[in-house]
Amino acid sequence: MSDVISKTKITKTDILNFLSDNPSFLQDNPDVVDALIPPKKRPVKGGVADFQSYMIERLKADKDEVLNSTREIVENARSNMNNQQRIHKAVLRLLEAQTFDEFIHCITMDLSPLLDVDISVLVVESDEKDIPHINQNGIRIVPKGTIDKWMNGKNILLQDSISGIEAIYGGGAALVCSQILLRVDISMCTPPAILAFGSRNPNMFHDGQATDQILFLARVIERCFRSWLTLPA
Repeated sequence: MSDVISKTKITKTDILNFLSDNPSFLQDNPDVVDALIPPKKRPVKGGVADFQSYMIERLKADKDEVLNSTREIVENARSNMNNQQRIHKAVLRLLEAQTFDEFIHCITMDLSPLLDVDISVLVVESDEKDIPHINQNGIRIVPKGTIDKWMNGKNILLQDSISGIEAIYGGGAALVCSQILLRVDISMCTPPAILAFGSRNPNMFHDGQATDQILFLARVIERCFRSWLTLPA
């Protein structure tokens, strides 16, 4: 035996009676108001609820949300512009180097203030394919396989709220609370290398940040290395 489903048509009177018996219905279910069309004019008399104040509050909330979103966009744009200017200055400084020693000095000393970080380091693995003149001051040497272990298959690694690695930063490791590690593919004839930038600000670098500009800097450094040392790509 099939079930019989009865459909009762709800009338305007039913709705008015329901709202009259449940005066807090709209207060308890504010989302319902979004589906309603409020009256354009306030009733002169009677007990009909006035939606004007609600609509005004909602418009204010929408305006605040738009202003906050706009402010965030402007701040992000300003930050991106500042970062871009820093990268441009860093690239120009690298290109100004007159000797290989000065080029290495730019990486390990000059990039820090230009990029607003506390320490910058070039780390190279030691193996039978050592980069020429690798004994330059400011370059850190680590055992073979170390960089792959650190990078875990990634070309770039951003970390916040960390303790600095002594093998990378030496005596400055205690200052580092966030860092960015960048693979530097100098040449197929040279061992793995990374650029490390450390900051005492634990929130300076964090996963999810845009990395296109800092990756561009890494590509410039790779090409400068190959030019200075006459290495193939």
